[in-house]
Amino acid sequence: MTVRRDLKGPANYRSDLVIGQEEPSAAAREQLARGGSVLLHGPAGIGKSTVLRALAAEYAPIARTVLRCSATESESHLPFLALADLFGLVLDEVSGKLPAAQHTALESALTGRGESTLQRDGLALRLAVLSTLRALAAKGPVLIVADDLQWLDAASAELLGFAARRLGETPVQMLCAVRTEPEQAERYDRHLRACPPDTLSVRLGPLTRTQVSALLGHRGYAGLPRSTVRDIHRTSGGNPLFALELGRALAESPTPPRPGEPLPVPTSLRALVLSRLEMLSDEARRTLLVASAGARPTPALLHAAGRGNAEAECAQAAELGLLATEPEGPAVRFAHPLISAALYAEAPAQERRAAHAALATAAPDPIERARHLALATTGTDPEVAARLAEAAALARDRGAPSVAASLGLLAARHTPPGGGPGGPDDRRLQAAEDAITAGEVDLARDIAREVLTRATVPAERVRAWMVVIESAGQALGDVDAVFPQALADAGDDPRLLALVHYQLAWRGLVVQGDFAEARQEAAHAAELAARGRDRRNELMALAFQASTETLMGHPNAPATIKRALREPQDPYVACHHNGVGSARYRWLLMSDRLAEARATITALLREVRRRGMVESEVHFLRLLAETELRSGHCGRALDLARESLRMARDTGIGESASATLASLAEASGGSTDRALALAREAVGHAEEDGDQMYLSRALTALGHAQLVAGDDQAAVTALRRVRELELGLGITDPARGRWHGDLAEALVRTGERAEAQRVIDVAREHALRLGRESVLAVLDRSEAQVRAARGDQDAAVAQVTSAQDRLAKLGNGLEEARAAFALARLRALAPALGVGRAGTPLVPGPASYAEAARLFRRCRALPWLRRVEEAATARSARQPEVAPAALDGLAAMERQVAALVMEGATNREIAARLFISVKTVEATLTRVYRKLGIRSRVDIVRLAAGRRAK
Repeated sequence: MTVRRDLKGPANYRSDLVIGQEEPSAAAREQLARGGSVLLHGPAGIGKSTVLRALAAEYAPIARTVLRCSATESESHLPFLALADLFGLVLDEVSGKLPAAQHTALESALTGRGESTLQRDGLALRLAVLSTLRALAAKGPVLIVADDLQWLDAASAELLGFAARRLGETPVQMLCAVRTEPEQAERYDRHLRACPPDTLSVRLGPLTRTQVSALLGHRGYAGLPRSTVRDIHRTSGGNPLFALELGRALAESPTPPRPGEPLPVPTSLRALVLSRLEMLSDEARRTLLVASAGARPTPALLHAAGRGNAEAECAQAAELGLLATEPEGPAVRFAHPLISAALYAEAPAQERRAAHAALATAAPDPIERARHLALATTGTDPEVAARLAEAAALARDRGAPSVAASLGLLAARHTPPGGGPGGPDDRRLQAAEDAITAGEVDLARDIAREVLTRATVPAERVRAWMVVIESAGQALGDVDAVFPQALADAGDDPRLLALVHYQLAWRGLVVQGDFAEARQEAAHAAELAARGRDRRNELMALAFQASTETLMGHPNAPATIKRALREPQDPYVACHHNGVGSARYRWLLMSDRLAEARATITALLREVRRRGMVESEVHFLRLLAETELRSGHCGRALDLARESLRMARDTGIGESASATLASLAEASGGSTDRALALAREAVGHAEEDGDQMYLSRALTALGHAQLVAGDDQAAVTALRRVRELELGLGITDPARGRWHGDLAEALVRTGERAEAQRVIDVAREHALRLGRESVLAVLDRSEAQVRAARGDQDAAVAQVTSAQDRLAKLGNGLEEARAAFALARLRALAPALGVGRAGTPLVPGPASYAEAARLFRRCRALPWLRRVEEAATARSARQPEVAPAALDGLAAMERQVAALVMEGATNREIAARLFISVKTVEATLTRVYRKLGIRSRVDIVRLAAGRRAK
C-alpha cells in the first residue's frame, strides 16, 4: 500500500508493492488489456496510489505517450494546473497540428499568458484538448494517469471530461484514482462521468487480517504476536495506511500495551480525527469516551453508565461524521475504529478509569463487567483478581479462549504475590494455555518464558516448559534442550512426569522419526498419568498411542482405541485434534468406513469451533477435506483444504500439513501448478523443522502432483524417498499415505516393471493382513498396468475392471474414476494386439474414455479430466492399422511395438502408450528386425503397405 508523503516507513519497504488488492488489480489489468479505462476508488489510505503506480508501470511501456498528473488539496483552486501537468511537455510536439485558435487557447491556459479562460474561449479550449489527444494518439497509444482525482481543479476536470466523452475509438486510455467515502456517492459519480464511457470503476476494500500481517512484515514490522496483529487489523479497519502507522507506533513504543488496553495511536493518525473531536462539547466527548471503552455500546448502556443526555450528544457526534447512523438497530457505532482508538488514547488516564468504573456496573455481560473493573482498578486486589479469573473461565466455556487469555493476564496483574494455585504465575500459565488453544502461540511462549525466569514451584515450571514445547509446533527439534530441564523439574511426581513423557512421545515421532519409540513413550505417559490420577493426560497419551499404532499397522490399535474410549471421558480430550475422537476418525478412514469417518470429523469440527480451539479447527478442516477427497468430492475437498491453509498461514499453525493436503486437493480438483508449488512448500517446511513424519506426507503429495502433471521420473524419485522414510519410521500400513499405487504406476511408465511389482507385493501383504480393501483395489489397478506392459492384456483388463467395481462399492469415487481411465487406456491398445488369448476381441473406442470422463466430471477432478480429454483426442487423431499376417509369429510385446511403428509412432510415443521405457522399445525392435529378416522401421512400414496393397 502507500504511505503519504509526510509519513515515513522503514527503509526496506517497496512503495509499489501491492498486498491485499490482487483481485481488484486483476480486474483493472484485464480492462486495460482490452483497451478500456479504469477508475480506482476507495477511502483515504486504502492503497489507490500504490495500485495506480503498479498498473501504470506495467502498461506505460505499451503506450507511446504517457501523460501524468497528481493533484493536491492545496493546489485544487488553481485553474488549469492539472492540464499543465498533462500537456506541458507535449505542447511543442502537437502545436503544428492544432488550428491557430485552438493552439492559442491551449497555450494561454497552460502558461497563464493572456486572458483566455473557459468563459471567453471555452469552445476553442475544449476542442484544443480533444485535438491534442487525437494528435498524440495518431502516433501511438496514449495513457493518461491521474491520481487523487478529487483534488483536480474544476477547469481541468471539465476539459478532460469533454474530451473523454468524444474520443470514441481513438487509442486513449485513462487510469485514474479518486478518494471516495460511503457518503460521497454523488461526487464519485461525477468523477466517473468525467472518464471515457467504457471506464470500469474498481473499488479497493479493506485488507483481511492475513493481508495486514503480510503488509506489516513487508514494511519491516514482522514478528508481531498474532493477538497484536489482530488488534491492529481491528483498530485500522483493514486500512493499510492506518495499519502501518499503528505498527510503527508499536515498534517505536518502549513498552507494549497491557492486556485489555487499546493500541497506542500515533500522532500522525490522531491528527486525522482530533480536529473533529475538538468540535464536540465536553459532555459529548465524555459520552463518546464511555462508548469507546465499551464493547457493544448502546444508548441504554450509556444511560446506565450515567450519561443522561446520550442521544443528543451522539446526534451531535454523528453530524460531525464521528458516529455512523444505525437505522436498523440501537448500537452506537463509530464511523471508523480509528476514531474510537484516537479518542481513548487522547483521554487522560483518570477519565479512562472513570469510564471503565461506570461500565463495570452498567455492562450487562459478566465478562465485560470484570474487564472494566480491572481497567478501573490500579494495583493488586484479590477480589478483582478472583472476578477476572471467574470471567476467564466463563469465556473459556463459551469458546472464546483468546478472551480468556486476556482476562487471565489481567487477573494475574491484580493478584497479590505468592506461589501455588491461584497465584499470579498460576493464572499466567492458565492464560498461556488458553492462548495456545486460541492459536496465539507467540503470546503463550512469551508468558511461559517470563514465568520461568522466577518460578520455583515444580508444577508451575513443568507447566511452563510444556507451553514452550507446545508453542514450537512441529519444530520440536528447536526445543530439544527443554526436555532435560523439564524432567529435572518434574522429579519423581508421576503427574508431572506424564506431561513430559507425552511430549517425548511427540519428539520421538517428529524429530527422531521412530514410531516404535513414540508408541513406547506414549504408553509410559499413560501409565504415569493413571498412577497420578490425571485422567485428562492419561486419555491424551492413550489417544496418541492409538494413533501411532494405527499408522504403524500395529495389531493392538483397536484395543488401545477401545481403552481410550472408556469412561470417564474428558470433554476437552474428546474433541482435541490429538484426542481419542481424532484417533478413532483416522482408524475409520483407514478402514474404508468413509460415512462414519465423515460423521465423526464433522461433529468434531463443530465442537472445536464452538469452543474456539483454533489449532484443532485447522486440523479438522484438513481431515474433512481428506475425507471428501477420498469420497471423490474434489470441489468440496479443495474448498476445505484452501480454508485450512488460509487459517494455518494466518495463525502459523500446521502450515506444512495444510499445504500438503491442499496440494493433494489441487492435484485432484484444481491446478497441478499450484499443487506442485504447495507440495514443494510443504517439503521445505518439513525439512526446515526436521519433521520426518510430515516430510514423508509432503513428498507423497509432491510425487502425486508430479504423476498427475505427467512427470513420471520425478514422481518416482519423490515416492522412492517416501518409501525409505516410512521404512525408517516403522510405518507398515499402506492406508496411511496411499502412495504405493502411484509409485508402481510411475515405475511402469519409466520401464521399471520388476520394481513396480515388488512395491505392489510388499504393500499387498500388509493390506491383506490389515483388511485394507480400497488399498488392495488400487494395487490391483496398478498391477494390471504391469501385466499389460508384459503383454498379458486380457488379464490386465479383467483385473482393472474388477478393481473399478470394488472401488465404486467402497465409495472411493476418485480412485474409481482413475480405474476407469486405466481401463480405457488398456483398451486403446487393443488394435495393436488384435484379440485376446481366448480369441475375444478387445473393444477399444471413445466410449471407454467417455466413461472415465463422466466419472472424473462427477468428481470435479479437473486435472484428471484434462488428461482423459488429451488421451481421447490423441486416440481419435491416430487410429492404429491392422497388423499384417507377417507379424503373427511375433510375441505379444513385439507385435504391439511393430503395429505402433506401422502407425508412424516414434519410440518415445510407443514407450508412453505401452508403459515401458524407450530402451525396452529399442530392444524389442531389434528382435522384430531379426525375426522378420528386415533392417529398419521403414521395412515394417513397407510390410504394412504391402498388406494394404493386396
